[in-house]
Amino acid sequence: MERDTADKGDYSKTVLVEICQEGLLLFEEADYKESDNNVTVITIRGSAWESTSGSQRGGGSAEWKKQLRRVFGNCLPPFPPKYYLAMTTSMANERRDQLEHYLQNVTVDPNMLRSDVFVDFLKRVQLDTFGIAAKTASLDILLPDGRSIEVEILTSDTAERVLEVVSHKLGLCRELLGYFGLFLIRFCKEGKLSVMKKLADFELPYVSLRSSELEDCKVGLRKWYMDPSLDSMLMDCRAAVNLIYMQAIQDIQRGWAKPTQAQRQKLEALQEEDKQTKFLELSREVRHYGYVQLDPCTCDYPEPGCGAVLSVGNNEISCCVTLPDSQTQQVVFQLSRVKCWQVTFLGTLLDMDGPQRTLNQNLELRFQYSEDSRWQWFVLYTKQAFLLSSCLKKMISEKMVKLAAENPEMQIEVPEQGRSRKYHSQQSQQKDYSSFLPRTSKMKVAEGDCVSGTTEEEGL
Repeated sequence: MERDTADKGDYSKTVLVEICQEGLLLFEEADYKESDNNVTVITIRGSAWESTSGSQRGGGSAEWKKQLRRVFGNCLPPFPPKYYLAMTTSMANERRDQLEHYLQNVTVDPNMLRSDVFVDFLKRVQLDTFGIAAKTASLDILLPDGRSIEVEILTSDTAERVLEVVSHKLGLCRELLGYFGLFLIRFCKEGKLSVMKKLADFELPYVSLRSSELEDCKVGLRKWYMDPSLDSMLMDCRAAVNLIYMQAIQDIQRGWAKPTQAQRQKLEALQEEDKQTKFLELSREVRHYGYVQLDPCTCDYPEPGCGAVLSVGNNEISCCVTLPDSQTQQVVFQLSRVKCWQVTFLGTLLDMDGPQRTLNQNLELRFQYSEDSRWQWFVLYTKQAFLLSSCLKKMISEKMVKLAAENPEMQIEVPEQGRSRKYHSQQSQQKDYSSFLPRTSKMKVAEGDCVSGTTEEEGL
């Protein structure tokens, strides 16, 4: 039995919550760097949230808490009690940690995160944080072929709403919106593109773009699924076919998809004849077609400090590793052998003495992998760690949908791409969760400051 929540957006992502002295920070599936805004960082001040210093109390937070309680009742975790006397530094830190835990627990529930109460709260916070008024504006959307289209939006429009506006202008069928997403894309040297992050449905694209200190960034439209066979779901919509056809051409030209010479010649002939369907059919046979390629990063395999280029898709992580002697090695990690993973903020660790100082990265993703009948951890230092985590979770959700379709008696709930699918099952085959534990110090990595995804090996 399917539960249709297509109008609610994709809230299967992880939201990391941290409260600072000025207010509240939300980190949503993005790169974290204290010196720039290439991250969904939402600071709630004044009446929007009570100050952790104790000088402000109640206000907007109390009203918001009441609204959540009216909608969700006893499903909410207990709200941390307030101090009514002046707080010491240790009391303020304890209060901050309690509020972080509360908000983290609330955001774990996709139903709460996609609720109007929460979405309106986050919209208001984003506008207030960056001092942007709600008004009509124009926004350029980068299409997969490099062209841009201009759409009229409100600065307060969420990514979900902007995607609807873009799809209407392109003639994309509404029921296919879940197969596409909006991304923050950066133009790099020599015409190269870097997919920095996927915009969350509650994120305001206009605000994210204006608040980013990165140069040459645009909001781009790309397909958002990791299983190349899902192309078949779009074949009846001309606009959808045109979009994935354009992306396929660009991915091949940029070297993200890697056809053989014979495949390239056939693809070029089909492109000249504008046979899009046959072009896409052949593309699905191309190595790394439909994969997301990350920027060059650093890994600890087969030894620490090795350079790596990652391509993620079709239930695998494909790594081209550069060894210290400049030789390259192809390594493929199958998703079915990944037990769990976690993303950690390295923060200011890079400014300290230690082996990671020269890595010039501020995030790491480590995953536990079964190799030679034993579990071991592999570590990747990449500013796109959360994008990689999103891709891993996306592959899991697609695998679960396929598994449920093959076994109708199972019950599996997969909140993904703006919809929640529910199937019958005897037991949960996979689990995907996040955690954000109290910091131990701003000058070192707190072991709990991570977001984790876990999958049971059974059923993968």
